[in-house]
Parts: sequence; C-alpha cells; structure tokens
Amino acid sequence: MAIEKIIVEVIKYALIYIAEEMGVILRKTAFSPNIRDRLDFSCAILAPNGDLVAQAEHIPVHLGSMVVGAKNIIKWINEHEMDLEAGDVILSNDPYIVGTHLNDVMLLKPVFYKDEIVSYLVNKAHHVDIGGKVPGSISVDAESLYEEGIVIEPIKIVEKNVVGKDLLRKIMDNIRTPEYFKGDIMAQIASLKTGETRLMELISKYGHEVLYKSYNEIIGYTERYTRNVLGKLISRYNAVGEYTATDYLESRKYGLLKINVRIVLAKDNILVDYSGSSIQVKEPLNAVYGVTVAATTYALKTIIDPDMPMNQGFYRVVSINAPKGSILNPEPPAPVAGGNLETSQRIVDVVHLALSKAFPDRVPAASCGTMTNVLLGGSNWAFYETIGCGSGARPSSDGVDGVHTNMTNTLNTPIEIAEREYPILFVAYELRRDSCGPGRYRGGLGITRAFKVLEDNVVLTIFSEREKLRPWGLAGGGSGVPSKHFIVRGNDVIYIGSKSTVVLKRNDVVYINTPGGGGYGDPCDRDNESIKRDLVEDRISLEYVKENYGYCMDKTIL
Repeated sequence: MAIEKIIVEVIKYALIYIAEEMGVILRKTAFSPNIRDRLDFSCAILAPNGDLVAQAEHIPVHLGSMVVGAKNIIKWINEHEMDLEAGDVILSNDPYIVGTHLNDVMLLKPVFYKDEIVSYLVNKAHHVDIGGKVPGSISVDAESLYEEGIVIEPIKIVEKNVVGKDLLRKIMDNIRTPEYFKGDIMAQIASLKTGETRLMELISKYGHEVLYKSYNEIIGYTERYTRNVLGKLISRYNAVGEYTATDYLESRKYGLLKINVRIVLAKDNILVDYSGSSIQVKEPLNAVYGVTVAATTYALKTIIDPDMPMNQGFYRVVSINAPKGSILNPEPPAPVAGGNLETSQRIVDVVHLALSKAFPDRVPAASCGTMTNVLLGGSNWAFYETIGCGSGARPSSDGVDGVHTNMTNTLNTPIEIAEREYPILFVAYELRRDSCGPGRYRGGLGITRAFKVLEDNVVLTIFSEREKLRPWGLAGGGSGVPSKHFIVRGNDVIYIGSKSTVVLKRNDVVYINTPGGGGYGDPCDRDNESIKRDLVEDRISLEYVKENYGYCMDKTIL
C-alpha cells in the first residue's frame, strides 16, 4: 500500500514536534539548573530497529550519538535476553554503550501497539554529578573510566510503569547531588511518557502500519536529499577527491595528541577516516565512537547543507572510520569525560579544516575550539557549566561574539540562578576585548566570566582547550587569542592551566577567559568603518589595531 506524500509530510513534522515537546516537558520538570536553565539535554524518536527518525534541535553531541547509543542498547538488550514490556524504561550511562560520557544518562522507552514495538523514544541529559573523583564528575587526571563516576549498564529504571525506587536510591547514595538526580530522572521519564502519548495519538489517527511505512519514507527521503545536495555541491566545486587535515589536543601528560582526518568525497557518498590519530591515553581526552560520529556528522552537515533534514538516511551516505584503540574510538576502561566535551570540538575543527580545501568559500575559520567546562563543588553540592566564546569569522561576515559554538548548544547559567543555588558571587561577565582573530572579517570575541566563592574548601575543576594552540584563521586571517584562567587570592594572582583542579578558599576570585575565533581573509582588506566601530564599542583597543591592522590601513584612524 502506497502512502500519500502529504501524509508522510504530516507525520514527519508531527514526529519532530513530538521530540520538541518531549524537550519542553523535560525542561519544565527538571530540578537542576544544568538541565532546567542551561538546557543540557536532547530528545529523539527511533524506528523499531533503532534507526533515527526524528530529533529536536537540542545538543549536537547528544543527537549525533543517539544513532550509536540507541542501537547499542537494543543490541545489549537482545544479547542479554532482557524482556521488554509496555511501560518499561531502560536507563544507562555507560559511555561505551550510550556513546558520550558518564554524566549523560540515557533513557530509552519502547512504545508498544498490540504487543509489538512500533517505536523507541529516547532522551539524554547531562546530570551535574555522577560520583567519581571530583564534584561534577569530570576530572582532568582520571586514568580509567571507574575514576569518573558510577557506570550503569542498561537496566530497567521503570518496569510496567512502576519506578524502581530501590535502584534509584542506590544510585542516589553514590553521588553528591541525589535530589537533583532524582528530580532530573523523573523529568526524563515524564518526557518519554509525553512522547508515548503523542505517538499513540498519531497511531490512532493513521494506524501503526502507516506510521511504520512513513518511517521508511522519511529516512529514504533524507538519503536521496543528501546524495542530491552532495552531488550538486561536488560538481559545482569539482571537489571529487581526498582531503586531509591535522589538528591537536593539549594533553596534560602526553603533550600534543594528534587528530588526523582523511575525507574522500564522491558524488553520492562520503568517507571520513581518522586513521593516523593518536592511540588512546590514560587521560580523559578519549572520545568514544558515538562522540566521533556526532562531531563528524555535525561538521559535515554545517558545510554541505545546514538546513538538511537529519535522520538515519544521512548515515547511508556517510561512512565514518575511527580505528579501535585510538583516542577517537577507545576501548574500555579508558577515561572519556573530556572526549565528549573537548575532543568533540577538535573533531569539528579538523573536519572543517579539511573541507576548507574542497569548498573554500563555505567554511568558516576556527571557532574557539573548547566548551570551557567549569565545575565547582563542596561537601553536598556541585555546579557545572560551559562558557561561551568567539565563533570563527565567516567568508562573508564577522564571527559572533560570546556564544556557545559547534558541539555545545546550551545556554549560559543565569547569574541569578547560580547565586541563589550555590555559594558563589559573580563579579564580571563581559566580552573579552582584543581576543578576536584579525582578518577582512574578524573572529568573534571570547568571554571573561569571574566569580567569588563564599566558603572554604570549594573544589574547582577547569577542563578546557586552546591554551597553547590558537584557533586558526583562514584565507590569510589571523588566529584567535587563546584561553587564560587565573585565581585572585588577596594580592596574589595564581595562573591555572586549561586542565586543572584546585581547592579554593573563601573570597577567592576565579577568572575564566575563553578564546576568540579565528579571522577570515587578509586583515588589510578590512574596511576602516568596521575597525572604527569595534573601537568605539570597545571590542578592540588601539594597541590591537596598531598591531594587527596598522601596517596597511588608513593611518588617520590611529
């Protein structure tokens, strides 16, 4: 039975809306500021075989890994002969299964119609603490996964609509923020329940057979769309061939870790191969395969067609190879907390750099290349946030100042919320003057965010990148300014590295300075009016102008 195209379109957008509504429910019922205010969660809808059908516009590193994580959970369920029934919800945070890191707790709910699974609903949320060495569970010196927190293999957190209170209590007893965890898990469960209700409404209107056939049509359309767009793009640029690039991560113990990419472009498919990248390390910069898939997917999509629909059809066109035992596909129990956060950003950078050789006027300069993770905690509390930065300049416009870039898509933590919930007082939150990379189009400015701690023995962890290697420019553009973090303790200034854990004293003030984006094009081609405007708005100083533009610009501005 053929399905009318209009019905397929209605169902496609209904599924996307269901995923979005799942996110609305999750946010409105969550307890922690990280999920409630920063929106560090994602929701998606899967076919019975685990194929991605629809997703909400949430977090790129979550969404891209859903494809890997969901199929891994379903495979694990089958291998362990776990029976699924209506009303069950599976929970797991094992990175080697769900595809990110321990803080990201993934819930999967089978949706039944007449004793048959017709869909899976899934969400993933970053819980502020999951145990481990430091408050926030993202340590910079963990040498194994088990130092990063509790590892939960797939297990029923809800069985026949009954929440497993004993299991929930056992997890809560082993983390620093039990009430946040409980409230956020219940929010995730409520989100899935809402999705199930909406999906059943679709089935009651169109029937489960029409729904299932629509899944195939939706995925098939995305495959055809991707091949068509890719073919036109490659023909326009005569870009069939191989393109390579290399970029590096800044390890505390091992120096620079290499990420090497080879992208093979054909008219109807893409191969992305990371052979030659550094082997896995005993440091939490390893990225599980799900993270590598997510970052690669994001980077490709932004250049090929940012508006293209995204589901399993895309993965019929793109093949991703990351050698086992490398930092981009480690084997357990390698630590992976920072791989999800920082390595994912570098994957985007290196894929963009390679694609800039194939599509030179479609790729921006490097954004800051870090999520700049800040974690704080005391005896019974933990706080986590990522801080925005400068995005890379684009081929036709400046970069954006002070935004979350690439693999993070969260908001900042509102200062009012942070000060209400935690013993901290903010003293600065502003754009970081002079941090942009110069060019015909300048990079975006980074951020300075500073806070005072109001009690003793607060553990601070900073996990960031781009302290040594600057965000690169393109087409003659200059590099962005690197990160720089320090503590003011009385009259002393204590500089701390990009990956540090420090015990703070009452009234210590922490300054976080995030990188700016790289510039695009020759700085001598920047028009004087843009330079004047940046000066007037105090985005750059006169010294910056003299250093980066003074040798070639109209001297009357100086």
